[in-house]
Amino acid sequence: MFTGLIREIGSVTNYQNNILTIRSKHQAKLGDSIAVNGVCLTVIKVRPDGFDLELSDETRSIIDESKISGSIHIEPAMQMNDRFEGHVVQGHVDATGTVLKIISRENATDYLIGIDPKFITYIVPKGSITIDGVSLTVNDVYEDSFRLTIIPHTLKETLIGTYKVGTKVNIETDMFARYIDHILSHKKTRKNSLSWDEIDNIQMSY
Repeated sequence: MFTGLIREIGSVTNYQNNILTIRSKHQAKLGDSIAVNGVCLTVIKVRPDGFDLELSDETRSIIDESKISGSIHIEPAMQMNDRFEGHVVQGHVDATGTVLKIISRENATDYLIGIDPKFITYIVPKGSITIDGVSLTVNDVYEDSFRLTIIPHTLKETLIGTYKVGTKVNIETDMFARYIDHILSHKKTRKNSLSWDEIDNIQMSY
């Protein structure tokens, strides 16, 4: 599990045969889970100046190749004794989006992100979303896009300040919105599904 708070800007030094080599100050250990631009990957080799990660076919089918090159966001998996900030992030990218507009405000910058309309259900106004591994708050939601307002500190400490119109981004929607939609959609097709009252009764019996 992750929080969506970027710990470091690393760099990709090589990508070949599904193996991603990262230059980083983070002292990773073999088997560690690390989010790279929001994608949860496993460390398969430790190097003096970084580590290697392996990408599955499923991961490669979802993300854009631009997300595994150049500078990248790095967040090690959350430890049990860590302070919980940001929001609950799994590192499971749902889709890629595209920066449609960038509008400078007095003390912030608006980013309009386009996405396949089928994912809009999981994007909630004033709810949380992860963009390239960064925990952000959604301001407005439209039929096939949503608006984010990014403060100067976030622009300075992440790569978002370098994004331009047309930049591709990894998107992880709200985990709880996905779970609720899945439960409700399957409840309609399964006659033996428990009702919410039955679930409440079970919980109260413990």
